Amino acid sequence: MPPLAPHVLANLSLKAQGKRKAGEERLGGSNFRANLSFDSASDASEDAAELDDLTDEAEAFPEIDARSSGSSISDSEADLALGEEREEDEDEDDEEEETDEARILRELAEEAEIEADLAEEAEASSSDSDDETLAVDERLSRHIARSTIKPNEEDASAASTPAAFDHALNRRTLTPQQKDDLLGYEARDYKDRSKLVKSSITGEDKRVWRPVDLDDDEDDREPTNRIGNIPAHFYDGFPHIGYDIDGKRVLRPAKGDELDKFLANEEEAAWTSVQDKISQENVQLTEDELDLIHRLARSENPDGEYDPYTPQIEIFTARGLEMTMPLSGRPEPKSRFIPSKWEHKKVMKIVRAIRAGRIVPNKASAAPKPEVYNIWSDSDLARPDHPMNMPMPKLRLPTHVESYNPPAEYLFTQEELKEWEEAEPADRKLDFVPAKYDSLRKVPAFKDFVKQRFERCLDLYLAPRMRRRKPRLQVDGPEDLLPKLPSPNELRPFPTSLSILYPHPDGVRTRSISIDPTGMWVATGAEDGSVRLWECRVGRCAMTWQVADDGPIYNVEWCPDPSRSILAVASEDRVTLLSPTGYIDVELSRATTTFVSAVFAAPLPANATSKLSDVKWVRPSAEDREKGYLLHVAVPGTPKQVTWHRRGDYFASVSTNAGPRSVLIHQISKHQTQAPFTKSKGAMQKVAFHPLRPHFFVATQRYVRIYDLMAQKLVKTLQPGVKWISSLDVHPQGENVLIGSYDKKLAWHDLELSDRPYKTLRYHSRAIRSVSFSNRYPLFLSTSDDGTIQVFHSTVYSDLVTNPLIVPLKVLRGHGIKDGLGVLEAKWHPKEPWIASVGADGVGRLWTT
Repeated sequence: MPPLAPHVLANLSLKAQGKRKAGEERLGGSNFRANLSFDSASDASEDAAELDDLTDEAEAFPEIDARSSGSSISDSEADLALGEEREEDEDEDDEEEETDEARILRELAEEAEIEADLAEEAEASSSDSDDETLAVDERLSRHIARSTIKPNEEDASAASTPAAFDHALNRRTLTPQQKDDLLGYEARDYKDRSKLVKSSITGEDKRVWRPVDLDDDEDDREPTNRIGNIPAHFYDGFPHIGYDIDGKRVLRPAKGDELDKFLANEEEAAWTSVQDKISQENVQLTEDELDLIHRLARSENPDGEYDPYTPQIEIFTARGLEMTMPLSGRPEPKSRFIPSKWEHKKVMKIVRAIRAGRIVPNKASAAPKPEVYNIWSDSDLARPDHPMNMPMPKLRLPTHVESYNPPAEYLFTQEELKEWEEAEPADRKLDFVPAKYDSLRKVPAFKDFVKQRFERCLDLYLAPRMRRRKPRLQVDGPEDLLPKLPSPNELRPFPTSLSILYPHPDGVRTRSISIDPTGMWVATGAEDGSVRLWECRVGRCAMTWQVADDGPIYNVEWCPDPSRSILAVASEDRVTLLSPTGYIDVELSRATTTFVSAVFAAPLPANATSKLSDVKWVRPSAEDREKGYLLHVAVPGTPKQVTWHRRGDYFASVSTNAGPRSVLIHQISKHQTQAPFTKSKGAMQKVAFHPLRPHFFVATQRYVRIYDLMAQKLVKTLQPGVKWISSLDVHPQGENVLIGSYDKKLAWHDLELSDRPYKTLRYHSRAIRSVSFSNRYPLFLSTSDDGTIQVFHSTVYSDLVTNPLIVPLKVLRGHGIKDGLGVLEAKWHPKEPWIASVGADGVGRLWTT
């Protein structure tokens, strides 16, 4: 049945209003209006009671709104709460909507009920008018009691009771749908913005209006805290975190302890929430925000609806979008309608060239020449596209064995055929069996043709090709890989055998040895503090000096000047100069003593003293001078090495635990000492003078620095590539340096070539203790803790083109290893190809040819 027309509903509403007005007149207008006002008041009180019950059932909130303190919750908020309860109840409501016919019948029954209620109320009021003493409070109480009675909706007779009249009159029995129908269709649009809820307290239907929300997106909600971009730490120490839109404080939200944080992190919601820095609360991310984060993590477009493969739309040429009008309505410029000046000049230039004969139009071409080409030329072949192009290797040309009619010697015998069949395919010299045919037409198809083509393709595809810039070496044996060196027999003389022994008492460890420039005397320094003088060719101990009482002798070194016989000894905290005055020539002895003691005999000038206060030049006593003691030089630290300048007037000492005074240069003729370095650049190990130039070599733990003493600057730094330098020596020509290390490496440096070693030799099995060049022969040696002395030939050419020739000659064995120490030092004889060595076994040895 179609719905009723609006004018029918209007007539029904007017008829109901008229009957209600007549009932009011019969009851008395003022009293009835008073009852209605009290009924509405009772409705308000019931609504307030419902809100109180809702607030009691709701969970207490820790914060209090300052605007609502001392006042009840507004009706809209209570209706909203009741609306949420109604939404839950509507899910369980299974009642069907009424049809239009049932709704009209029910409205007519309600009107009849209202008329019956009004008549009954009129009779009751007429009976009550006789009793004027009835109090107004009793009538009001009776009306309130009848208004608060909830009728039984299932009982049809309940509609005729006075209570039903009160409910209908107070709009409790009329549903909101009926009220909307009575009001007309104009209210339905407004009705759509509300929803029906069922109160959990009164059980009545109630309409709750939805809050105004321009957009359902939660991101558009306004924040409570309106501090803007002010840093949050400005409110540290305050109970509030900012202010709301009304200027009132927003209290700081409660924070839980570590246990609460742990429990919150265990929930799934904690993984999809972030902290809002303004409100200081955890905000749950929406599905759209999570999807945006996932897309950014996968390097995808943030917009999920974006299609990068959208077909292109041709704006001006697509079908239906053809450009029929110009893009611009601007008039054409005048230059497009007049002849071009520059085109005229170009045309005239061509015309003048034609008149001058430089350009001949329609010129007759010469008769084509016959094409004659060389059939063996490769000019028509494709050129490589780049200079590094490498063509594929060509196939091997066939030989006589692959002929269809090979000679008889290429055919297999029965034994060869059996051997070929039993051999592995990779070991066969031929991958086929030669066969002989009378004619080419009788040759069958080759069964391995496809296999060979496939292997050929694999070789071209997988096997790398490389350009050979050097011819292939023909290596017949391991000896072909070794460098071509001269035979050691061609490089004689060099020491090969042990000749003389210099035994020390009790096998005391001997650290150093040196041979005087004449080659007659050998001096050794032992750990018992004594220096012994030996005859080189005989092995007799001529003299013994007890230089140190407690400490060992670290180093002994003869002066290279043959006109003076001076032996420098490093021990404890001083350097001592000795001379065997009783065993040398008288003139040599006198010259030596005069050179050393001349400063003590003559008066010293004011500036002739030592430049360093901690260095003392002390003259020995007369008794010590008779024993051969010439001079004592007290130095800071413990001197470990002494080395002489080639002229014999200067010597340098290297001390430990002396800081910048580790390296000192002493001058005997003036009794002066200089410290060339003001700062220490590492632990000093060894020093040496250049044999020809004013250069000074200083070896630290890993580097060798070369200084110019005249210019006082660093010339070069050598990098031998070793961990700890143990010894150092300079070639007599001064262009090559030999460096030994404790990590078993021997480095040869060519100063004209590079800062890196020219050769690095690793022949010793233990630490290298000393290295030394021969001043007379092209030889050098190295000693090690493995108890061996290795002798090498070294030819240095003067043409500055040929590299030095290094040839190993001989390994001398004879020293014993004691406490992990072997040969500690070895020196060359100044005139012969001999070697004098000492070691930890306490025996000095002389090696001769």
